[in-house]
Amino acid sequence: MEQFPASIIILIIVSVLIYLGLAQRVLDRMYLSDRGALLVIAAIIIGSFINLPVPFTPVNTTINVGGGLVPAGLAVYLLVKAGSTKEWIRALSATVATAVIVYALGSLVMRGSTAEPGGRFEYIDSLYLYPLVGGLTAYIFGRSRRAAFVAAVLGVLLVDVIQYVWLVNNRAPAAAVVSIGGAGILDTVILAGIVAVLLAEVIGEIRERLRGGPDVEGRPPELLRGLRKPELDQEGVEDDEKE
Repeated sequence: MEQFPASIIILIIVSVLIYLGLAQRVLDRMYLSDRGALLVIAAIIIGSFINLPVPFTPVNTTINVGGGLVPAGLAVYLLVKAGSTKEWIRALSATVATAVIVYALGSLVMRGSTAEPGGRFEYIDSLYLYPLVGGLTAYIFGRSRRAAFVAAVLGVLLVDVIQYVWLVNNRAPAAAVVSIGGAGILDTVILAGIVAVLLAEVIGEIRERLRGGPDVEGRPPELLRGLRKPELDQEGVEDDEKE
């Protein structure tokens, strides 16, 4: 019997938390309502069973709706909602950093020194390693909840694009198949996004409490515009905070 994808199980758990109202703070920071978030989760679960062929490509390529199109669409939505050009640059820079590190981890570190199929670190399950590394990288470079989520999702998907380019440049055989957002990458995309947001939420909450509350005075108004509760929003601090 085929194992149920870990990402689907986690999305179901997240749906329950949203239904119980336990994720409202995070959703507010990401410009999502409870209903909107549940619709996105439903679209990911349903779309995970749908692969769309990409025409006119030298390598047989498909894109998974649930693991590729829906998460990418949500990431683009968050980018559009970004409060400033600085947040755009930060999110996109974090995306590139996440893609490079995850790709290097998969192609250089996890392969190579042994003849075993799992490579030199076979004892570390890539299902957990890639999302943890991707989510951590996305948070370190993105820092805000939105930027971290965007970087985690788009960074992991960009790894599939890099793999596609590599296959084309190396004249992959006609039997080669690239599934963007599919073939197990759905788990990595979802888990990396959740890890990135959780890190941003937990660390942001700790920093806020240590400071005695967020400081929104003097912050650019575009960072605060559109927030439901700007006086409670840590995002403006994280998005524009300077070291």
